[in-house]
Amino acid sequence: MARVLLENITKKYGDVTAVKNINLDIQDQEFVVFVGPSGCGKTTTLRMIAGLEEINEGRVFIGGRLVNDVPPKDRNIAMVFQNYALYPHMKVYDNMAFGLKLRGMPRKEIEQRVGEAAEILSLTELLHRLPKQLSGGQRQRVALGRAIVRRPEVFLMDEPLSNLDAKLRVQMRAQLQRLHKTLKATIVYVTHDQIEAMTLGGRIAVILNGELQQFDKPLAVYEKPENRFVAGFIGSPPMNFVKGTINKKDGALYSFECEGFTIEVPKDLGQLLDNYVGKEIAFGIRPEDIWDVPSSDWIPEKVRMESTVDFREIIGSETYLYVKVGGIPLTSRVNGMCDANSGSKFDVVFNLSKLHFFDPASQKAII
Repeated sequence: MARVLLENITKKYGDVTAVKNINLDIQDQEFVVFVGPSGCGKTTTLRMIAGLEEINEGRVFIGGRLVNDVPPKDRNIAMVFQNYALYPHMKVYDNMAFGLKLRGMPRKEIEQRVGEAAEILSLTELLHRLPKQLSGGQRQRVALGRAIVRRPEVFLMDEPLSNLDAKLRVQMRAQLQRLHKTLKATIVYVTHDQIEAMTLGGRIAVILNGELQQFDKPLAVYEKPENRFVAGFIGSPPMNFVKGTINKKDGALYSFECEGFTIEVPKDLGQLLDNYVGKEIAFGIRPEDIWDVPSSDWIPEKVRMESTVDFREIIGSETYLYVKVGGIPLTSRVNGMCDANSGSKFDVVFNLSKLHFFDPASQKAII
């Protein structure tokens, strides 16, 4: 397998810049996920690594080799697409072996490679079936097997699970994790689904409008987002945002004040807000950091507020409450046993150790 290095790569379509100065260092045997909304440039970036898109500026290295001018077939990569792209008239074995036959590989080696891939993907008993006789998950595994038999340096996957239903997506995510561990492969994976990104990636690259927003481990991106977009995009339900001002009193006490409520900021966080005293600022808190009172005993620093329940979503082990605190709409993730009804009064608790603040001009995180 191989390290993939992107240096200031840029892609333009006429006057439109689809990808702008992206720098990424993807280590050997790493599983990296590109995530972002549709049209953000993640697939274009993947296609530049594959050689399917011309690079206008910058350089791409695979395994230490500059590949800007190397044709896709000579980059020793394998791609898996959203569309399975299987030959309908060929059986599973022939679909997996087709690329090796084109390369003139000896029959015994083809049989060995296909057999090994089929065993890894639990396809051995399906080798003599046609694609139309397979489920969606099985077809996607055949597409993965076709890539595995090539033994490439890098696997490039472009939303390979998008056509599967929810249950199959969960199963295939587990399959991909096992596959990565077994093959010790370098994998670059594209998705618009932030849950896929969080569960699959060793590191995730969040992209917006062709620019890299943050590149880090999933929990680091979740807990310490670098800007407001990342904070709102990663996490479900998304982070709550409220505009207000920072005030300072009694020398060392800081508070966030908006039209609906006031929160005293913990002392260890307050000093980071000193430059924003008297100025507008964006406050953020995730739904899981707004608790129901009975579940909040363990929270060391907290504030309790009365809310009015707008409506609720019962998920099972937890409930999403859509409430208003002083007229400000917020989402709270509370215990599944919570019986709050629409229109009722309901006290919520803010976990003050999990507050986020963002500069309203630059959108960058302050805390």
